[in-house]
Amino acid sequence: MNLDMKKDEYIIVEIIPTHSNSKVGEIVQISALKIKGLKLLQRFDYRLNLDLIKNADLKNMLSYDKDNFKYVKSSKSLLDAFKKFIEDIPLLIIDNSYTKDYLEDITNTKESIFKYLNLEFREDIFDILRNKYHLEPTNHLVDLLYESLLFETNTNLDEKN
Repeated sequence: MNLDMKKDEYIIVEIIPTHSNSKVGEIVQISALKIKGLKLLQRFDYRLNLDLIKNADLKNMLSYDKDNFKYVKSSKSLLDAFKKFIEDIPLLIIDNSYTKDYLEDITNTKESIFKYLNLEFREDIFDILRNKYHLEPTNHLVDLLYESLLFETNTNLDEKN
């Protein structure tokens, strides 16, 4: 797949699971942005009800922007809502091992977003993005990815003109 960032529709997605292995854990948060031609069309910010998350560190990590998320009672509800949101639109993912694992049953085309940023995934990738594109820190990683994509695409356009 080779998306045209200036024309195509795609979804940038970030998941937060309870464990790196989908057979042991479950997804507790999904944030996603539906984009078309670099224009943000719609946000998806869903989270499992915090009282259902047993890991105190994870619960604390997810304590930001509580009013901006829709809360659901099960991981199945979370995934069902996500599947409805994504339709058959290609997904640009953070290509770590657990994202691929948890999204394995979703049939949409999946591709690393870092391909479009001329980078590869590594543990400090978000520090690299913040430094490279002079971005403000945020808990919303999909926003950092989207802003990076805007900068990268606009830079590429400027170089071609």
